[in-house]
Amino acid sequence: MAKQERGTRSRRAILEAAAEVFDLRGFDAASTNEILSRSGLTRGALYHHFPSKEAIAVALFEAHREGLTLPPHTSKLQAIVDLSFAFAARLQTDPVLRASVRLAVEQTSFTRPANSPYDQSNAVIRQLLGEAATQGETLPGLDLDEATEVIVGAFTGMQVMSQVHSNRADLQQRLGSLWRLLLPGLANPGMICNLRLTPLPEAAAPEPEPAPEAPAVD
Repeated sequence: MAKQERGTRSRRAILEAAAEVFDLRGFDAASTNEILSRSGLTRGALYHHFPSKEAIAVALFEAHREGLTLPPHTSKLQAIVDLSFAFAARLQTDPVLRASVRLAVEQTSFTRPANSPYDQSNAVIRQLLGEAATQGETLPGLDLDEATEVIVGAFTGMQVMSQVHSNRADLQQRLGSLWRLLLPGLANPGMICNLRLTPLPEAAAPEPEPAPEAPAVD
C-alpha cells in the first residue's frame, strides 16, 4: 500500500510539474529535463509513469474531465452557469487544468486524442441543455447543438482574453458579462430573472456531481 501511495504521489508530482512547464512554454518548447527539475524525481520515475511527453499530455487531458464536475441545481441552466464559474475558479488556481486548456487551444505537434477537452465540454453542456429544454427553461425551438457550440466557444474565447489581459484574474467578472449577453438568446424569458450570474458562494456550495462521460470515439 505504501508503495502504491508513493507511486500515486510521484505520478501527481510529474503531472503538476509538466503542467507548469506546458502552461509556461507550451507543448513543443517544454522539455523533460525541466519537468524533472521541477518535480524533483528521476528520469526513471518519469518513464515508469509516462513513456513520452505525449503520454503526459494525454493524462493532462483527463484532468480536464475532472474539472467538469456539476454543481447540482434543479434549474439546468443555472447548473451550466455555476459550472462555468466553478471551472473558471479552478483555472485561476490549478496549473494542471490550465495546462490541459492550453493544450486544447494551442497549435502544436502533439496529436490530440479523439476525446478532446472540447468533446468533453460539449457532451456535458449538451446534456444539461437537453434537460433544461425538457423542463421548459430554454426558448422554444432552440437548436441545442448550436447553442452548445456557442457556449463552449464563447467560454474558451473569454478565458483566453482574460489570460492575456489579467492572467485570468478578471475571469469571473468577464463570465458575468458573457452570461448577461448570452442568456437572452437561450433562456425562456421567465427564467432569466431567476438565474444567478455570479459565482456560487463557497459557504453554500453543495457537493458536485460527476460529469457525464463524453461519448467514446473510435
